[in-house]
Amino acid sequence: MKGFIRKMKTELASPVHYQLPVGDDLFDLNSRLGKTLKLNFTGQLQCLNCSRPTKKSFSQGYCYPCFKKLAACDLCIMKPETCHYAAGTCREPEWGQANCMITHFVYLANSSGLKVGITRHTQVPTRWIDQGAIQALPIYKVQTRLDSGRLETTLGTMVKDKTNWRTMLKGEVDVIDMKQRRDELLEALEISLKNLAAQGVVMTPLDAEVVKIDYPVLEYPKKISSFNFDKDPVVEGTLMGIKGQYLIFDTGVINLRKFTAYEIEIQDSH
Repeated sequence: MKGFIRKMKTELASPVHYQLPVGDDLFDLNSRLGKTLKLNFTGQLQCLNCSRPTKKSFSQGYCYPCFKKLAACDLCIMKPETCHYAAGTCREPEWGQANCMITHFVYLANSSGLKVGITRHTQVPTRWIDQGAIQALPIYKVQTRLDSGRLETTLGTMVKDKTNWRTMLKGEVDVIDMKQRRDELLEALEISLKNLAAQGVVMTPLDAEVVKIDYPVLEYPKKISSFNFDKDPVVEGTLMGIKGQYLIFDTGVINLRKFTAYEIEIQDSH
């Protein structure tokens, strides 16, 4: 199979079901566990947005002109507390209306330990799976991306907002009493949260259940060695697992999302 790849499609099941979009086809990954896979980068890249050939990928799959003009590539996507839609300076107001001025969830997740994050309501539970979380708990609902970012920043004073990908991939993550940690966090930040509400941020507390996520992994690596198509076009080994957007081989790991819009040829022993 050969084609330009996109980030893996996921379905919440036990374990998570993974498919890799390759051109117009879907390559099933769960059924390849324990089998040999060879991924060969052809050297061709194609912009995720305009499909033009590009020598370098920006913001995980875009050519430079699209990277500069698309709202999806703006800095505020990584830092939602800087969303500037209300200021009238969004690169693409229609895109901003459809993606930023909608319901967002602020959540706690356990990927490499407790972390706080945000996601659009349409990305539940995809966002948690992409981060390799084994547990997730939505704790607030807000109406805009900006409000979710401001709330995340407040919670982030006591809880990290990043995943240690090496710890996540080694499977060295203990189960947490998520509801207890939520209650402790909200109690400790009670005054800060009241101040945020007084500033106009409308936060609806959620009494949700903890989502538990199981991944298709035969064996976690004891030592992490990562592949990079930009340095070596060939990735080969026995597929031992899939977690987050990573493939785990007996020879190393690769973050496929990083190589969105790369043309890959896949050979397998299926």
